Amino acid sequence: MSLIDSVKNTLVPVHKEGYPFIAAFFVGSFVIGWIAEPLFWVGIVLTLWCAYFFRDPQRATPQDDDLVISPADGRVSAVQLMVPPAELDLGSEPLLRISVFMNVFNCHVNRAPVRGSVISVQHKDGLFLNAELDKASTDNERNSVVIDSRHGKVGVVQIAGLVARRIVCWVHPSEPLDAGERFGLIRFGSRLDVYLPASAQPRVSVGQTAIAGETVIAEFGSAKGPVISRRN
Repeated sequence: MSLIDSVKNTLVPVHKEGYPFIAAFFVGSFVIGWIAEPLFWVGIVLTLWCAYFFRDPQRATPQDDDLVISPADGRVSAVQLMVPPAELDLGSEPLLRISVFMNVFNCHVNRAPVRGSVISVQHKDGLFLNAELDKASTDNERNSVVIDSRHGKVGVVQIAGLVARRIVCWVHPSEPLDAGERFGLIRFGSRLDVYLPASAQPRVSVGQTAIAGETVIAEFGSAKGPVISRRN
């Protein structure tokens, strides 16, 4: 591999949502550097971290409607039956919930777990508790997206955390979504919950590392052979 290829593979695009923050960190570096020169380099390091936080790499998404793909990079923090939040309108019976916790070093671009049509998008104000707590699902500020998939309604909930103070979602009702397609992000560190129909079987365990748009977290029906992938 050439040096140019190595650089291309190391550098990934930065999502446009990050531009204002990167610019602010960069300008701030000069301001604090004017006060004390060593602080300039601290600011530059923080600017580089900010650019790293808002990275938006391509992902190869499995193309199979029977597979549920992770909507976030991070650690699988829960695989359990839970009653979904009321705003999802998915009933009062417990559903399979798979949670992925993102720390401040994970890529925070969120991707659709299944292919389908967006039924609803709802934002709900709330607290900013530790996103790893169970009660964060019902008490924290969050944004809920319900997707009408081949196997039924799938709920995806973006949950704010202790540090996360801004949830971004750019999809609207009636819009189509492909599995692995970008639909939002959260700044800075948080969690995503996926609520699945009863026919779904989990394919991950608590503590496992998930990659948004690539890791299969659940499956409908019987296992199949190799599946093709699409670049996103």
